[in-house]
Amino acid sequence: MTDLTNLWSRGIADITPYVPGEQPQGDGWIKLNTNENPYSPSPSAVAAMMTACQARMPLYPDPTSLELRKTLARRFGVSVESTFVGNGSDEILAFAFRAFFQRDGELLFPDVTYSFYPVYARFWGIPFRTIPLRGDYTIDPADYQGSASGIVLPNPNAPTAIALHRGQLQELAQAHPECVVLVDEAYVDFGAESAIPLLETCPNIVVVQTLSKSWSLAGLRVGFAIAHPTLIQALERVRDSFNSYTVDRIAQLGAAAALSDDSWFQETTRKIIATRERFVAGLLDLGIETLPSSANFVFAAHPEWSAQEFLAKLREHRVLVRAFKGPRLDRHVRITIGTDMQMDGVLAILRKLR
Repeated sequence: MTDLTNLWSRGIADITPYVPGEQPQGDGWIKLNTNENPYSPSPSAVAAMMTACQARMPLYPDPTSLELRKTLARRFGVSVESTFVGNGSDEILAFAFRAFFQRDGELLFPDVTYSFYPVYARFWGIPFRTIPLRGDYTIDPADYQGSASGIVLPNPNAPTAIALHRGQLQELAQAHPECVVLVDEAYVDFGAESAIPLLETCPNIVVVQTLSKSWSLAGLRVGFAIAHPTLIQALERVRDSFNSYTVDRIAQLGAAAALSDDSWFQETTRKIIATRERFVAGLLDLGIETLPSSANFVFAAHPEWSAQEFLAKLREHRVLVRAFKGPRLDRHVRITIGTDMQMDGVLAILRKLR
């Protein structure tokens, strides 16, 4: 095969891309490795998407996603000008790194966290420094001292699932008025406190959420940001320098319908939280420790297995979980919370493996 890597732009060969979780081929797997919601989306969302497929598809979607942003504004009690939507929260994070963090100083984020953060920083040429988690795997805002070009904190953190209190985020943002504090709330609906109520007193906070987890729309790819209108304008400038039509017509209508179905949302998140607590209790009965979880996953450590052994043993029984490389990650696996039946199946397998 002809090697054409000499035609690549400078720096492409040095990029280490993010590695997504495995998507298995074939049936019979219990897939607990990518933090997807085990339940079907809101019927209202499905109906809206079906309608969207049948109308106006020859036309481009609204580049401003205005109706979806109005829905977000109503749901979260903010102005439409304080909302932004994108093709999943990952796209919005990529835009945010360019919009806010190419400034003097270093970008700060935890050393054990979402592994896309260092990818974005390197891609945009942003100097960064990772802040070690405490011995109990918690984030201590007191460790984020001194000047910075920006701060990124997932809340709850991934893959640990541990959350900060809203007051801690407020103190951190007020201690750093010179930069944006981006709070990545991909899993906030499963037990953490959103930073959105802080925006009036902390205008330097940018909150990013996704409909992939608590809204069962990972396949739709819709995320959103809520922030001061001036910071939203920066995201819009970056987006419109790449592609003004990042959210298609089906996604806009489906997402708006989902966000309007609060009863479905409340019931589904309640079920996942209840299943998580049952599963954690079952793991503890088996001597498997977990960190305190406010997410739709748990970070679990077996007393005798390494993370790779844990992963391999479950995979032999067609259960997919996720292991990570790096300091302090060699014993823990991340296990998504599925249905009661799925999690009971995992516990039954683990009992056999003892």
